[in-house]
Amino acid sequence: MLESLDDNYFMAKAMQEAEIAFEKGEIPVGAVVVIDNRIIARSHNLTELLNDVTAHAEMQAITSAANFLGGKYLVNCTLYVTLEPCQMCAGALYWSQLSKLVYGAKDEQRGYTTMGTQLHPKTKVISGVLEKEASALLKRFFIEKRNLN
Repeated sequence: MLESLDDNYFMAKAMQEAEIAFEKGEIPVGAVVVIDNRIIARSHNLTELLNDVTAHAEMQAITSAANFLGGKYLVNCTLYVTLEPCQMCAGALYWSQLSKLVYGAKDEQRGYTTMGTQLHPKTKVISGVLEKEASALLKRFFIEKRNLN
């Protein structure tokens, strides 16, 4: 049976990226960029590995998708990310003119909505897709990190 290529399907692909980040000791956030039901970029947090505070999953995904498309704008693209973007990532998404953002868990402390950051006016937003799974992975990561220290 064929899988339905809906928001849950693509968020599950972003969750796979978050799991990779978890295994690398990175905060488990994953992202994929989709155009015409095709994944054109996959990424996860790399801030520890690259020693770079800007190496968030979304930033990596924007760069990869832009390279794939051969241009800086992500018009007609959807970004699926397991955690609500921060204001830095939201700013980059604004400039990329992303058509649709779908995220899982809300970031009550550092998310772009809490910080008052705006996305591009044409960007459609859907939140809460696989929210429980994304939140559970983040909680597990921080519990394990606390127990190691």
